[in-house]
Amino acid sequence: MSAERFEKKKTIELRKKHIGPSCKIFFSHDPIKIVRAKGQYMYDEKGQRYLDCINNVAHVGHCHPDVVKAGAEQMEKLNTNSRFLHDNLVLYAQRLQATLPDKLSVCYFVNSGSEANDLALRLAWQYTGHKDIITLDNAYHGHVSSLIDISPYKFHQLTDVEKNPSVHVALSPDVYRGKYRVDHPDPATAYADEVKDMIHKVQKKGGKIAAFIAESLQSCGGQVIPPVGCYQQIAEHVRKAGGVFIADEVQVGFGRVGTHFWGFQLQGEDFVPDIVTMGKPIGNGHPMSCVVTTKEVAEAFMQTGMEYFNTFGGNPVSCAIGLAVLDVIVKEDLQGNALRVGRYLTDLLQKQKDKHPLVGDIRGCGLFVGVELVKDRLKLTPATAEAQEVIYKLKQQHILLSADGPHRNVLKFKPPMCFTTEDADLAVGHIDNILTELEEALGLTLHNTVNVENESSKRKLPTDENGHQYHSGLVHNKGSSQGTKRLKTQC
Repeated sequence: MSAERFEKKKTIELRKKHIGPSCKIFFSHDPIKIVRAKGQYMYDEKGQRYLDCINNVAHVGHCHPDVVKAGAEQMEKLNTNSRFLHDNLVLYAQRLQATLPDKLSVCYFVNSGSEANDLALRLAWQYTGHKDIITLDNAYHGHVSSLIDISPYKFHQLTDVEKNPSVHVALSPDVYRGKYRVDHPDPATAYADEVKDMIHKVQKKGGKIAAFIAESLQSCGGQVIPPVGCYQQIAEHVRKAGGVFIADEVQVGFGRVGTHFWGFQLQGEDFVPDIVTMGKPIGNGHPMSCVVTTKEVAEAFMQTGMEYFNTFGGNPVSCAIGLAVLDVIVKEDLQGNALRVGRYLTDLLQKQKDKHPLVGDIRGCGLFVGVELVKDRLKLTPATAEAQEVIYKLKQQHILLSADGPHRNVLKFKPPMCFTTEDADLAVGHIDNILTELEEALGLTLHNTVNVENESSKRKLPTDENGHQYHSGLVHNKGSSQGTKRLKTQC
């Protein structure tokens, strides 16, 4: 059967008719129809190849033959739920635990990152007997009801009356545009102290902290890299209050950061969360996820007397695929590749910052890199419309990239882990050309002061690549350069 059953126009018509209108697609005014993929490339119905710079789900590469083979072979033999004994489940749990600190030894297999984070909250509530949750501003942890409550990225538009009173939002540890920046003598402690103060305020009102939850590196929040030691100190404050620390690795786990297998390890070798959640890359596109915790937390969860049952979590096919993903990461040294190519990519992008006034900040670890575009390097005025124009022009050059962050002005690199230096050259070369054209149209240089409002407002870009609506809101750009001081990181 052909990979394309309908013409593109018909596919769009059927999607509009049968798929919920809130389910957005990339490039809504001219979407791409993808019919096959391999490695770091995706192909449309006409055979046009696109370089995929955004797909952190196809972790070891789209349709990796080893992963496909493992799933197909196991599916031919058996697929059933985890209430039957099966070696794949325990083998995978053993292999997965070997990548983690010894303390994190008990696994719960589920089917999505959202399901994993929802279960993590249940574990925390039961273990602590407390209810209040601290989350970070701009965080995203999933789409089920309990997670919308702790995802400011989603609920920011709600009124205080509509928000869950047991959820408390701490500052995002963003050293570029946050409250405590790169020039602060100790931003890690400053952000941790904000959480400490929040805990005291909650306690004064009679609340009790069950958990602090954070993405090890914030993705939807704009590729934010927390300062080293920040989470260690936060964990100390939270545990003193009787709570636990939940590390959300759904976006950044499995070697993506290069120097380490898990993003939380960037905070220090001695930092161990109480609960770790994972998803997306774990199954290379197969619906699979996991929660890993300590024996103490797991035993407390069992004491509820309520059996935990998940029909498909940890089924033989999922675990076979998970094992194959771990094998490929090792066999092809994809963690090492993330480190080498990630550093090469970051170096290329740093050169763009030296050249282009629209580039405000380059930050990242391994193959998790953000490029923040601004119209003023002192005021940090977000270049939202310009970021969207970069995305659309890259699409015309058959390169897929996305933008995110609270202002939708951060270009996000999180490609399959087989991404190469040649791919980095291609993508950054086109970004260089696009930024040059944009800055020439705006009359913008590194050393001048211009009013870009009139020129930018002429550029009609009604939606971003995810279908979000924007207003131009452009302001004066002084083109001044922020200092190049960088915090110590393990990236």
